Amino acid sequence: MLDAYKISKDFAILDQIVNDEPLVYLDNAATTQKPQAVLDVLNAYYHEDNANVHRGVHTLAERATTAYEASREKLRKFINAKSTKEVLFTRGTTTGLNWIGRFAEQILQPDDEVLISIMEHHSNIIPWQVACQKTGAKLIYA
Repeated sequence: MLDAYKISKDFAILDQIVNDEPLVYLDNAATTQKPQAVLDVLNAYYHEDNANVHRGVHTLAERATTAYEASREKLRKFINAKSTKEVLFTRGTTTGLNWIGRFAEQILQPDDEVLISIMEHHSNIIPWQVACQKTGAKLIYA
């Protein structure tokens, strides 16, 4: 069983009072907070290996690329993907949703139905609206 209190202790940013209350951060679609393990890796990267991934042949670029691809392999195992080609990194949620929407344009058929909730952020509505308009699928709001 997950212990939310124990997990929260990995996030130093949450250990503060904001407006006289303990900080609770719920805007994860925009920016996720990083646990200490991630901050440690980022700190080491910027101190030791800061270089463009997949763009250089010098030592720092090669080390950065190796670490980047190793993280893709760790994630592949974590989500039980068959290949690292199934693991895509994006700049953020909106970019990922746009990619999914463009993929949907290739597979949706007229009279297919796409079900989303009325509470969706616009970044999870627009890609579906566009895909449905282009394919003739129906967008249904739950």
